[in-house]
Amino acid sequence: MSPAGLRAADCFRSSRFLYGYARGKIRWDPAYPTVANILRSSKHPILDIGCGIGLLAAYLREEGLPQPILGIEPDAAKVASARESVTTRYSGLTFNTGDARDLPDFCGDLILLDILHYMQPDEQQMVLGSVADHIAPGGCALIRTTFRDHSWRYHATMLEEIVVRATGWIRGGRCHFPTRHEVESAFPASRFAVSTRPLWGRTPFNSHLVEIRREA
Repeated sequence: MSPAGLRAADCFRSSRFLYGYARGKIRWDPAYPTVANILRSSKHPILDIGCGIGLLAAYLREEGLPQPILGIEPDAAKVASARESVTTRYSGLTFNTGDARDLPDFCGDLILLDILHYMQPDEQQMVLGSVADHIAPGGCALIRTTFRDHSWRYHATMLEEIVVRATGWIRGGRCHFPTRHEVESAFPASRFAVSTRPLWGRTPFNSHLVEIRREA
């Protein structure tokens, strides 16, 4: 684990569970360094949709990213944890209770990690359209999701969702994983450049990163 990752996880030492979760997440999840590298040169504020306990914001600060970061999360307990553990250590961070279906007034870079599949298809398209409207000129959105396909990784992801829901860490109804076309087609080529790559790292999950860039 990188020194930045260790320092970010250290925010949660007051809770044995959250500290263990933070260390494991940073150690095994390739999304954190990938997001940091993509946004390192950006001057836009960041909206972290589904920010959870604020771990990504802490990691980005420890990686030296100074942009204002607004995190929204529907779980009020996680928002409280983010405020208690993260905003007390770093400046320029705000965490609010909120939902991807009702984005705040914002223009900048957007991050959605592993939340799209908790919505039904019509909601997904509505959220993706809203994301497109909130990207600043020259800015980007980073969406990580599992694509619905026939791979063994897809089935491993489905199993993981069952386990996560059984623990109560994630609450919600039935999952709906979108296809690659369903995600990419929400961003017209006349306005956006879209690229997609695998982002599963050393995990068995069918995770992909969709990077959407708006013309300046």
